[in-house]
Amino acid sequence: MTDRYCVFGNPVAHSKSPAIHTAFAAQTGEEIEYTAIEAPLEDFAGAWRHFVAEGGRGANVTVPFKEEAFRLCDTLSERARRAGAANTLILGGNGASDDAKVYGDTTDGVGLVRDLRRHGVTLAGARVLVLGAGGAVRGVLEPLLAEGPASLLVANRTAEKAARLAADFRDLGEITGGGFDAVAGPFDLVINGTSASLSGDLPPLPDDLFTAGATAYDMMYGAEPTVFLRWAVERGARPCDGLGMLVEQAAESFFQWRSKRPDTAPVLAALRHSLG
Repeated sequence: MTDRYCVFGNPVAHSKSPAIHTAFAAQTGEEIEYTAIEAPLEDFAGAWRHFVAEGGRGANVTVPFKEEAFRLCDTLSERARRAGAANTLILGGNGASDDAKVYGDTTDGVGLVRDLRRHGVTLAGARVLVLGAGGAVRGVLEPLLAEGPASLLVANRTAEKAARLAADFRDLGEITGGGFDAVAGPFDLVINGTSASLSGDLPPLPDDLFTAGATAYDMMYGAEPTVFLRWAVERGARPCDGLGMLVEQAAESFFQWRSKRPDTAPVLAALRHSLG
């Protein structure tokens, strides 16, 4: 019997996850079926239960359901607990004795760190700036801090939100938080975790933000560079978008489900080509 997996979201028709996981399955010889399911905004838990009743073994979860996914889990990874969100659900995961128990993890931060490594970015000893203080940022801070940066500043339009977020992770490393007006560079790595790129906006940032050879990373991606990446290139930074993060976080989910780690390079190349 073919094991079933899916991605839950609303909307979700645009998701590239089915193509990614279908490619992973073909590459590794795994017999799986992976689909996209648009869960009702008011009943994600019901959509999950229905999926399990029909033979579902695990799922990815995207906006706006990551916090709801977190709440329905019986057990959680440490990084999911820190993030307060889950993007990967596994029935009977983490060695659970009860196959009906739900294990939750978040693979976004792992995906980001692996993609940064692929781009040759060294996080150990680096000065890092992360823009935004929402769920996308919360989900990547633990893996970023595990790499041992010299400092990590979280900057957000609402300074208090950034400060509270930094305080939640202060036991893991050198992290502070504040408003955009408190940003003083230069930084070796600047990560845009805001949704500004979706609307073509740019956070208010100083021109002297980057060290020589710095990397600018936008968690968003598209056929063309985001406004943040275009702005960064004009100031001498090397641009990287979030397509590789998407593929790498999917690979981590696939590994947890199937205990096989796919080769992400050809899948990423195919996705990049499809963007035109």
